[in-house]
Amino acid sequence: MSANTAAGSAQSPWFHPAGSARQGPWTVDLGTPDSTAQVPDWKHTGLRVAQLEAGQSVSLEAQTEERILVPLAGSFSAEVDGEHYELRGRPSVFHGPSDVLYTGIGRPVTITSAEGGRIAVASAPAQQEHPVRLITQEETPVELRGAGVASRQVHNFGTPAALEADRFIVCEVLTPAGNWSSYPPHKHDEEAEGETALEEIYYFEMQTSRDMPIPSSEQGGPDAMGYQRVYASDEREIDVTAEVRTGDVVLVPYGWHGPAMTPPGHDMYYLNVMAGGGPVRQWLISDDPHHGWIRKTWDDQEIDSRLPFAG
Repeated sequence: MSANTAAGSAQSPWFHPAGSARQGPWTVDLGTPDSTAQVPDWKHTGLRVAQLEAGQSVSLEAQTEERILVPLAGSFSAEVDGEHYELRGRPSVFHGPSDVLYTGIGRPVTITSAEGGRIAVASAPAQQEHPVRLITQEETPVELRGAGVASRQVHNFGTPAALEADRFIVCEVLTPAGNWSSYPPHKHDEEAEGETALEEIYYFEMQTSRDMPIPSSEQGGPDAMGYQRVYASDEREIDVTAEVRTGDVVLVPYGWHGPAMTPPGHDMYYLNVMAGGGPVRQWLISDDPHHGWIRKTWDDQEIDSRLPFAG
């Protein structure tokens, strides 16, 4: 961990470098009923990440939260309230969509890895019951968003159009090296016409792009990293410019957020978990008026030819 990264964690409750929100078997445990990492006034979203060895399992008790299991690397089996499910995973998040599993609320979950791997569990406090659902790789809606250097790939498996759920909206975004994502900067921090109030979690993974002339370890090796920006949209103070690497988390309680920037040579992935206390489960945003005009320039540009990421 760099000195700058560690200092950022000490100064802000909104940036959690890899390992700083570890609890029990979870390398990340934030915003959940069992989390000891205190986040002020954080109410609506949670994230757990586990790195499992071959044959290892991790369990969650039944709680009043809905969950979706997202394999990040490797394949998994899951038992939900006595029912068994197989999740075909992927070698890494940069190999296209994975099977994911929505568990509903009030159900115990046990996750097992046969060969070892990494899995995320997105969650949100919830009350309304919805059925368990396995969303396969083939069923996952894949969207290519933006254009030019703002091109990115979105897997919309946990959005209202794809999944019947109570509170949360979950998706994952892949951004090729040198591109800007979460752009233009936008917000969803109030219940207003054309906008919904949603907390948001960004969980990052990075890789050195394919075909890069990677130096030997004796020369230092690659250091895949990117940047995430969050800043104030009203009188509530927030100012985050985080250098992010694999396993880092940025929380967005309110404010303008974006861009998520990935330098040349490094591809960026992030898992988004959003939820709020408003009356509707919908992602409605407002662009920062200083930057929203950039959307109009995409009409005359092509999608980045490096997309989509696939296995």
